[in-house]
Amino acid sequence: MEPAEKKPPVVSDLGAWGMNVVSSVGLIMANKQLMSSAGYAFSFATTLTGFHFTVTALVGWISKATGYSTSKHVPLWELVWFSLVANASITGMNLSLMLNSVGFYQISKLSMIPVVCLMEWVLNSKHYTTKVISAVVVVAAGVGICTVTDVEVNAKGFICACVAVFCTSLQQIDNWLLSEEVQHWVI
Repeated sequence: MEPAEKKPPVVSDLGAWGMNVVSSVGLIMANKQLMSSAGYAFSFATTLTGFHFTVTALVGWISKATGYSTSKHVPLWELVWFSLVANASITGMNLSLMLNSVGFYQISKLSMIPVVCLMEWVLNSKHYTTKVISAVVVVAAGVGICTVTDVEVNAKGFICACVAVFCTSLQQIDNWLLSEEVQHWVI
């Protein structure tokens, strides 16, 4: 039996990265406009998270119906665990964005990189090279310098950001949150 030919991707990797950046930045700016007092003062960050998940589910359903993706079986306990962590992550980030400035939100998002490194070191005994550590420090310093004029934070917003960073970092750690089979599907 001959192996099936691999279809060329519909969107190039560069196009996918571009769409990811544009949609992520656009979503953050739209959320901040919705939740800011100067914008629409929408104060229901959890409801906004529900809207995001509904749209994601709809896009997934359409993708499956049109043949662009397929379903995978995920054990129930892994699905529940992943869903709880993902919901806490996104709700925490939306609450942080609502309560803090965009600059602090960006700093908290960036802090996930060193937090993931620290968690992998603690949970998986993973070690990083000096080059990797240096790169993380340079990127963190760069974002810190760029956003230092737009940092407003309060206690509630800080706690929400910490929860979000912790939960999002948990999602990124290999061999800890999900089984290897599920990692290839989700991550």
